[in-house]
Amino acid sequence: MFSNFAIVGWGAYRPRQRLASDELDRRHGHPPGWTEAKFGIAARHVAAADETTSMMAAAAARIAIDRAGWGDALPDVIIGGCGVMEQPIPSTAVLVQDRLGLGHSGVPCFDVNQTCLSFVAALDVAATGIAAGRWKRALVFASDIASAGLDPEVPKTRSIFGDGAAALAIEASGDGTRGLIGAASVTHGAHHALAQLRAGGTRLRVDEGLDALVAGSRFEMDAFGIFKAAAKALPGVIERALAEAGVAREEIACVICHQASAPGVAHVKRLFAPDGERVIDLFATHGNQIAASIPTVLAHALESGKARQGDAILLLGTAAGISATAMVIRL
Repeated sequence: MFSNFAIVGWGAYRPRQRLASDELDRRHGHPPGWTEAKFGIAARHVAAADETTSMMAAAAARIAIDRAGWGDALPDVIIGGCGVMEQPIPSTAVLVQDRLGLGHSGVPCFDVNQTCLSFVAALDVAATGIAAGRWKRALVFASDIASAGLDPEVPKTRSIFGDGAAALAIEASGDGTRGLIGAASVTHGAHHALAQLRAGGTRLRVDEGLDALVAGSRFEMDAFGIFKAAAKALPGVIERALAEAGVAREEIACVICHQASAPGVAHVKRLFAPDGERVIDLFATHGNQIAASIPTVLAHALESGKARQGDAILLLGTAAGISATAMVIRL
C-alpha cells in the first residue's frame, strides 16, 4: 500500500491547568512522591469547563493550518479521531468545523473511532482518500478529556491520564516518496471488557436510573489484563508493517507510540532494544491522553526535529477492544 502525502502542518493543545502528582498525593492521603514513584508520572494537564473537546481540537487545528500556510484555502475533508466524542450527535468533527469558522463552508466532516487508536485510524482514512484522488488536503485531529470519565476515588486510573488535543494538516504530494508506506492492524474482540466506558450510547438508558448512568460513565480498566493483551499483539503488527513498507527496523528514525502507561512505553522501548531511545517518551509530563496521545507525540517529534523530512517513522499503539496498529510513514 502507498499513499503519497506530506505532513505540512501540525499543532497541539494542552489545557491551562497543570495537575502535579504531589497534589494527587495530598488528595488521596499518600506520602509525597507516592503517585510519581508508583505510576511514573510527574504531572498532567486537566481541561477546565470551557476547554471542551471541540475547543481544544480547534485550537490545535488552527496551529496546524497556520503552519501549513493554507490561509483561506479550505481542506477537502475534516476527520475527527477522538477516543471519546464530545457528544453522541453530531460528530465532534462537525463541532470543530464550526469553531474554525467553517460552519457554512460545506467541507465534509466525520469522526472515526477506535478508542486510543482513533487518530491513527482517521489518518489511515485520510491517506486512503488522498491515494484514491478523492482529496488533496485533509485536516485530521484528536482531542480527549480523560478526566471527564475518571473516578476520583480510584488512584490507579485517576493518576495516569491527561487531557489534550493535536492535529495534522496533510496534502497530496507529487514527489512519489512521501506518505503512508506500510500498516498493519489487529483486533481481538474477546478482550472487549478489559477497558470500557458503558454510558453515552444505547447500552445504558435514562429509564435505568441515575445511579446506573453515573456508574457507567466511569472508565473501567483491567490494567494488567490490557497490558498483557497489548504486549502480545504488538510484535506481529510491527513486523508486518515494516515488511509491507520494505523498511528495516534499524532504519526507523523514531517510534511515535501511544503513551498508555510508564510500563507500556518501557515495553515498546524493549521491543526496539538496543536502540530504545528512538521511542519518544512523554508519559511523565503528559500521561495517557487517549487518542490525542499519538498525535501529540508526533507533533512533538516534528517540532523538536526528532522526525525530519525523509525519515521513516513508526506510529504504534494499542486500544480498547483490544486492537493494535503499526503504521510506517515516510516524511
